[in-house]
Amino acid sequence: MKSRVSDTQNAQRAPDAARASCILALANQKGGVGKTTTAINLAAGLAEHGLSVLLIDLDPQGNASTGLGIGYDARRQGTYALLMDDVPMADLSQDTEIPGLRIVAADTELAGAELELVMADRREFRLRDALSRAGSGFDVILIDCPPSLGLLTLNALVASDGVIVPLQCEFFALEGISQLVRTVDRVRRAFNSDLHVAGIVLTMYDRRNNLSELVAADARSFFGEQVMETLIPRNIRISEAQSHGRSVMAYDSRSSGAMAYQALADEVIARNSLKTPGKKKARA
Repeated sequence: MKSRVSDTQNAQRAPDAARASCILALANQKGGVGKTTTAINLAAGLAEHGLSVLLIDLDPQGNASTGLGIGYDARRQGTYALLMDDVPMADLSQDTEIPGLRIVAADTELAGAELELVMADRREFRLRDALSRAGSGFDVILIDCPPSLGLLTLNALVASDGVIVPLQCEFFALEGISQLVRTVDRVRRAFNSDLHVAGIVLTMYDRRNNLSELVAADARSFFGEQVMETLIPRNIRISEAQSHGRSVMAYDSRSSGAMAYQALADEVIARNSLKTPGKKKARA
């Protein structure tokens, strides 16, 4: 990710007064760690607390969109239009089945945005500028990043207050996260002085597996309080819910997966001092 001095200087003059109260990117350059699953269910959990939530699907695979019931046929313009065509966010966000949760879906053109951004003006700040133009309107904005550290992820980090890192409880997991933390440090120095690691979420945790315990212990030893208390377990209900285009809370609110993601939402609210008006009930 190469920076340009002129863009860095311009970023200091970009209007930020209209930012949402909390903008969080979910990122990990390693795939298969539960990043999108966490984005979907954390967004749902926050909305069920009465918060107004927007999920931006910045991953060309579009799994966050599918996981919230927005199939390809139901998608209109989405994140590509937001980044590259300056289409207002109000024209792009769609309702989900969860009251208080809207999504800007990943449209089919997003796969080409990584290349097009290379030559675009203010290429690192396209998402930040779009959110500033849109005004706040939401208590929380979550951004589901692609499993890479390219320009799409860079746009998310530049636009965000913090980054939540899902960490799979498996061998080699800590090696990948150190690279992401270094990237966050570089982005903070060059583009976004407010950016910080808002939390590391241990996913796919299996109490029957000694390796899960070892990874969790190593993560807490190395990253300390950045590691969140909530553990996301391996739970078949989480996978089943995604196949039905629903959050796990809406699919089976009594499952261990649903309770874990509700606990994660509680922890994110506490860590970010979010004010909640009270829980809403998801649609059946």
